Amino acid sequence: MDNSVASETPADFLARSEQEMLALNKEVGLAFWLRATYITPDTGELAARASERSLAFDSALIAQAKALKGVPTDPESARAIELILRGSSMPAPNDPALRAELAQLATDLEGLYGAGKACDDNGDNCKTLPELENILAASRDYDEQLEAWQAWRGVSPPMRPMYQRFVELANQGARELGFANLGEQWKGGYDLSTAEFEAETQRLWGQVEPLYEALHCHVRDTLSEHYGEDRVSLEGPIPAHLLGNMWAQSWGNIYDLLEPYPGVAPLDVTSALQAQNYDPVRMTETAEAFFTSLGLPELPQSFWENSMLVAPTDHDAVCHASAWDLDNGNDPRIKQCVEANEEQLATLHHELGHIYYYLMYKDVRPFFKGGAHDGFHEAIGDTIVLSMTPDYLKAKGLVDSVAVSDEAVINQQMKLALDKIAFLPFGKLIDEWRWKVFSGEIGPEQYNSGWWALRASYQGIDPAVERTEDDFDPGAKYHIPGNTPYTRYFLSHVMQFQFHRALCDAAGYQGPLHNCSIYNSEAAGDALGAMLAMGASKPWPEAMEALTGQRRMDADAIIDYFQPLMTWLNEQNAGRQCGW
Repeated sequence: MDNSVASETPADFLARSEQEMLALNKEVGLAFWLRATYITPDTGELAARASERSLAFDSALIAQAKALKGVPTDPESARAIELILRGSSMPAPNDPALRAELAQLATDLEGLYGAGKACDDNGDNCKTLPELENILAASRDYDEQLEAWQAWRGVSPPMRPMYQRFVELANQGARELGFANLGEQWKGGYDLSTAEFEAETQRLWGQVEPLYEALHCHVRDTLSEHYGEDRVSLEGPIPAHLLGNMWAQSWGNIYDLLEPYPGVAPLDVTSALQAQNYDPVRMTETAEAFFTSLGLPELPQSFWENSMLVAPTDHDAVCHASAWDLDNGNDPRIKQCVEANEEQLATLHHELGHIYYYLMYKDVRPFFKGGAHDGFHEAIGDTIVLSMTPDYLKAKGLVDSVAVSDEAVINQQMKLALDKIAFLPFGKLIDEWRWKVFSGEIGPEQYNSGWWALRASYQGIDPAVERTEDDFDPGAKYHIPGNTPYTRYFLSHVMQFQFHRALCDAAGYQGPLHNCSIYNSEAAGDALGAMLAMGASKPWPEAMEALTGQRRMDADAIIDYFQPLMTWLNEQNAGRQCGW
């Protein structure tokens, strides 16, 4: 970008830079896509060079936007300049050598994660992350689960010095933009001051914390009964490897141990998907059909031609699911190694939520292509998942019958809470750790201990074996080496229930919130589509108000939704020592 254009008006600057950005974004996006779906040294080099060009463009763009901030202009241009100044999640120093170093580090960190495998001492008998995840999901053998949990964490120690340097460079880039550190820049992206944003996230956590603590208490007691009190204390944190998920971020895979009323209204969607020979395309078509039932458009043919839905067998790829908006909304696609199970079906709905956001705001100006804030983007698909009720699943032929008893409701709510409620503290602490790292409160010599202190404090979980500073357990979670801000997921898990309640109202539904499905409601689709079409053109409270009638995020809908389970959990926990 030509920095010498000092006489431009804000509107002229935006018009010119948008066209430059569109051309560059297509090139850079394709390079990143190739790197993510075909990991080799060559694709790594291409991605690093593309990243370097992108960082240089961003630096120049932000510098000129800073010079134009405050110059009288129309409201739309002022909004666009404000969004530019929030910057990227990875601001680069204004030095070509340091910028190139940061781009290479980012590429290498993500590449280490994507190519990661757990092998024996001879480098043989390697297991991929999905294979290790399947062990944690299916095994109920304490030692086998622990071995798989430890094995994956052998991938991340080489990242540690790279991440330390990454933090130094990204912090320098943030400081050059006027922020104290990268964490302060991230927290500035919500149309709130830093202090207001921190207070908001803490307020939301305070609303849901009692429900999480009640769930934790019951889960811990059940696991202690299964594995023995010598392995699961009735008073302390839960061992992190026993919750059915590599990061203990969602616990739905251990529902078989926690089903409140065994055999009542079983919802074995995974078995149905496998018995009916669902393949990745049919799985994706099923997710698409929910969105089209709301009156939203079909996915373009290019989506089916360009997406990666199957794990490659002849080369490495990043199987972590993600949605991509390439070529200014003309080439939306997802990358997901789809398997026929219920979790993957829900993930497809989540990723298509991103895709439909891309499609609906396709016609807004490029600087407004994004969610009202990043939590909005994460919430859309998960809002749809809340409508995958037993009645919906029966209509799709994925369950045989629907029970309507109180016991069936508690089973259904437990199943969902093990994913949605269990996730909330994890969603909050990831960036709490990074904010402390970026600010220096957690130094490099405390990366791992600081990580586990937060996990114990928020989640009430601990590693079952000693972890030291030779480890780098944060790097075993994709979003750390991938440098993806994570508070968006915490906010999403709050807002999706808020959105769900609003869409159920739009659909004319009357009854308990947990029984509502908006499937086939074009009225709900109209309300959703109108909000999606706004993109980031207005501050997020306006988008929130357009859909819900509220101007703030609110967890009250979660409490409403899970009230039957909360009552049940309080009964079960009577006399137990809760907390940790």
